[in-house]
Amino acid sequence: MSERILLVEDEEKLARMVEMELKYEGYQVEKALDGRRGLELALGGSFDLVLLDIMLPQLSGMEVLRRLRRESQVPVIMLTARDSVVDKVAGLDSEADDYITKPFAIEELLARIRAALRGKGGLAAQSLPLAVGPLVMDVEKHQVTVRGRNVELTKKEFDLLRHLLENKDRVLTREALLDAVWGFDFVGETNSVDVYIRFLRSKLDDAFGLKLIHTVRGVGYVIKED
Repeated sequence: MSERILLVEDEEKLARMVEMELKYEGYQVEKALDGRRGLELALGGSFDLVLLDIMLPQLSGMEVLRRLRRESQVPVIMLTARDSVVDKVAGLDSEADDYITKPFAIEELLARIRAALRGKGGLAAQSLPLAVGPLVMDVEKHQVTVRGRNVELTKKEFDLLRHLLENKDRVLTREALLDAVWGFDFVGETNSVDVYIRFLRSKLDDAFGLKLIHTVRGVGYVIKED
């Protein structure tokens, strides 16, 4: 059965073009032309991925994403004409899986979609708990505990920690982490990895007096028992 994609985009010409290309690639597509209708469909339908514009009538894309994340972890790719670093960070902090700036090549969008869908499948396929020291991750339950205490993580923090745990004792470069966790490369920028590593250290190492996430200067990061 082909994957179902929800496209929330108010530019009708662009929406029709993207819809045609996605259907040609074998995806099932449903469209919404405003944020309120998009949120209704996203919450009421069983979609494998959402393509969500930021600048929408009735309800902004950011607000749609915030409300959607209260009930669903469906992969979301933001579509927008706004390309500042602030907007990108805001989208990712709101737990978007990816961010693509208009105008974009349809081939790039399709590649982003495939990457996001692969990430979804990878999370579902992981069944055994991942652990290092007193930290345990149950991927199926989307739960992290340290010494039995729950740790609240955003989706991006969880995905980054999961990839580190799956490669325990292996040093991973920032570029490798960007590719695996974000699903694409930020051109010339890897500082997003550093930011999210700081978030994880604050919630794990600092909060529990641990030393699990290590920096290998000039290379990247590794998770291991101290």
